[in-house]
Amino acid sequence: MRNALKLAVLVLVVALGLVIQSTASGSGGKDILEFDVMAPVDGPFTGATNAIRGQPGGGLPWELDRARGELRTDGRLDVRVEGLVLARRAPVPPDRQGVNPIAQFRAVVNCLTPQSPVSGETVSSEPATASTSGDATIRDDVDLPEDCFAPIVFVSAAPTGGWFAVTGR
Repeated sequence: MRNALKLAVLVLVVALGLVIQSTASGSGGKDILEFDVMAPVDGPFTGATNAIRGQPGGGLPWELDRARGELRTDGRLDVRVEGLVLARRAPVPPDRQGVNPIAQFRAVVNCLTPQSPVSGETVSSEPATASTSGDATIRDDVDLPEDCFAPIVFVSAAPTGGWFAVTGR
C-alpha cells in the first residue's frame, strides 16, 4: 500500500512538472504563416513603381538561395535567409554582383485589417546582422494588429528601405 502511494505521488509530481514546463516555455501562439520560400525582388517590382502593399522594392534585382520562416499569433517572427545578394547580372554593376551590400536586414509584416483592407498595416522587426554573402536570422516579437488577414513578410534594409525578398513565388 505504501509503495503504491509513493508511486502515485511520484507520477503526480512528474505530471505536474511536465505541465509547468510546457506552460513556462509556452507555445508562443499558433502559426499564422509558415513559409519555406521567398521571392527576390526583380523585374517590375524593383523600385517604387509597383510597390506591394505600399512597400517599394529594392532599386536593383536580387537573388536568393533559400528562405524560411514563421509568424505566430503572439507576434513571434522568425525569418532565416541564405544567399540574399544582388543579382549576378545587369543592371547590377559587375563589382556588386553576388554580394549583399546591406549590413542589417529587418523583417516587415503587412496584414490586411478591417481598418485597412487594401494596403494593410505594417509592423517591423528590429534590425538583424546580415553577412556579405546574404545570410541573416531575424528573430523578434512584433506587435501585430488584432485582426491580421493575408499576412505578407518582406525582408528589407534596416532601418528603412525597399524590400529584397517577399513571401511567395
